[in-house]
Amino acid sequence: MVSNGGLILVVVIVAELMDLLDASIVNVAGPDLEKSLGAGSVGLQWVIGGYALTLGAGLVLGGRLGDRYGRRRMFLTGLAAFTACSLLCAVAPNIESLIAFRLLQGVAGAMLLPQGLGLLRENFSGPELAKVFAIFGPVLGLGGIIGPVLGGFLIEGDFFGLGWRSVFLVNLPIGIAALIVAARFVPKKAGDCTVRVDLTGAALVAVSCALLVLPLNQGQEEGWPLWTWLSMAASVIGFALFALQQRRTAAAGRGPLVAPGLLRKPAFTVGLGGIALFFGGLIGTQLVLTLFLQIGRHFTAGEAGLGNLPLAVGTAIGGAVSGAFLADKIGRKVLQIGPLVQLAGAALLWFELDGLDAASFSIRDIVPGVAVAGVGAGMVIAALFSFILAAVDNDEIGSASGVLSAVQAVGGSIGVAVFGSVFLAQARTDDFIGGFHRALIVQACLLVVFLAITFLLPRKGRPEEEQHGIATEPATGSDAKQHLAV
Repeated sequence: MVSNGGLILVVVIVAELMDLLDASIVNVAGPDLEKSLGAGSVGLQWVIGGYALTLGAGLVLGGRLGDRYGRRRMFLTGLAAFTACSLLCAVAPNIESLIAFRLLQGVAGAMLLPQGLGLLRENFSGPELAKVFAIFGPVLGLGGIIGPVLGGFLIEGDFFGLGWRSVFLVNLPIGIAALIVAARFVPKKAGDCTVRVDLTGAALVAVSCALLVLPLNQGQEEGWPLWTWLSMAASVIGFALFALQQRRTAAAGRGPLVAPGLLRKPAFTVGLGGIALFFGGLIGTQLVLTLFLQIGRHFTAGEAGLGNLPLAVGTAIGGAVSGAFLADKIGRKVLQIGPLVQLAGAALLWFELDGLDAASFSIRDIVPGVAVAGVGAGMVIAALFSFILAAVDNDEIGSASGVLSAVQAVGGSIGVAVFGSVFLAQARTDDFIGGFHRALIVQACLLVVFLAITFLLPRKGRPEEEQHGIATEPATGSDAKQHLAV
């Protein structure tokens, strides 16, 4: 018999896994979407990156709503909306509808995900809470690993003739079951009606993110007209206005989305840039790998999903080594060794691509380079949040973690737009290896800048238990999880 506490943990993990799966499961659906809905390259980028965009833009707001209205209420609302949006995605009649439903699904995810850690802290404490998080993190890591593999299996299996639609329909039985269990076993706890919800700040973030990602997705297709540059410039102004508005909101005592002291901490501010660069490069190159296998080498969806395994396994190994002892032993240097290993993997992959024989190509030809790059990525993923959070005060952990998770998601959306455009520009001339090479050059540039940023971060990371508020003052529901983007 599973205890109520065990059921709460299971429900939270299931909800988090649904998000992780939906962030990566669609990567292998490109050719099927093109055949079924006539989705071009821009449409595919929006289907993949649009979800991450609205998820990231709404994460911090979702946490504040949980603080005000109660985490259980927002968890159930978000889970119901996420499940409903999954159904809408599955029945979308055209690519425009699918993109719109994916954007809505990201909004639902932003309302759902920040409640998970808050619910665990509400229902567990002390050593029991530490044990819960020891289970929570590794299980979530599986989501990134199995996403493309599961997506490929479902699409290639073409169960009941559903094709790509099955990658969304798989959420229905899971979501409904989780809803029933959560409604029955998660205790009701009232929110804090004194918590203010900064809708103006949330609107500024959403508009600024859209102004940045829209031209990055559309620019290549339309030849980079003037409006694309004006839109990106407007996004910079929008983020600056957000920072100013947050300071004024805090000064007026009205509860800003972001703790007022965070943006005055240089290490945290540059850490935000590092998060965006690193995850933009990681998620972008994973997309390029999948596109190369499917479009350039005519892999089926199932084969392309399995083709992601070397990256996923390498990331898992790197994360295990870094998290188990390396980060504690050598401190900040793990964040510098990681990108160097990634660069070595990218260089190896470059030469493997140069030597490819198109007639006899096998995934084995590029496994070494992809796996080495994955090991380096895993070393960074396991430690990056802890070193950035070490720069903030204990009472700022909740807000800081939520902001980092939001920037991570938006960075992934930008990575999809940039790397997708870079690769597909060459793919149009059937120069798939050249497109992959260009993507590797972009990634190398991002890694070099990220490496420079790491020297500005604290030398020691914040202990794992403190990141989740176990050994500190209780953090607010604003701290969303760290996404293990594999």
